[in-house]
Amino acid sequence: MISSNDFRTGTTIELDGAVWRVIEFLHVKPGKGSAFVRTKLKAVVSGSVVEKTFRAGEMVPQALLEKSKLQHTYMEGDDFVFMDMTSYEETRLTAQQIGESRKYLKEGMEVNVVSWNEKPLEVELPNSVVLEIKETDPGVKGDTASGGTKPAILETGAQVMVPLFISIGEKIRVDTRNDSYLGRETQ
Repeated sequence: MISSNDFRTGTTIELDGAVWRVIEFLHVKPGKGSAFVRTKLKAVVSGSVVEKTFRAGEMVPQALLEKSKLQHTYMEGDDFVFMDMTSYEETRLTAQQIGESRKYLKEGMEVNVVSWNEKPLEVELPNSVVLEIKETDPGVKGDTASGGTKPAILETGAQVMVPLFISIGEKIRVDTRNDSYLGRETQ
């Protein structure tokens, strides 16, 4: 159990048999009446967002999520198959469960799979990944890092904005949280 006073962004709670993540919270102390906590909750499974108000100090069941490091081994139809490299157990997640993260997933990549009651919920990617550029306008000698940006399509199909001097075949580091170019990757 967790008190509504202890809510922080990212806290996971159980409501109505589902897992919800706190994305916003505000402690309100009105002039008269008792204090309360106004929250914005996002369903981990469906992604729907609701606003809910709790009394200050109200106890709510906390969702205990387990993270396990699994490797993305292959795709089967629309399912992504992950393998635990110690026990060789397979876990399957649908494209809907993975959501936007799938644009950076490539075979052989190790990720954290978050599960609740032994049921996989979502995938947590590393903060940055190294991917190869498959498609972009040609780089021109003399273009500098401060010159501007152009769109590039990566090996996984994701599109990011890169500096003008980057060309096809180069490996770059991309921030998975905000889809931004972080730099070239040197071997």
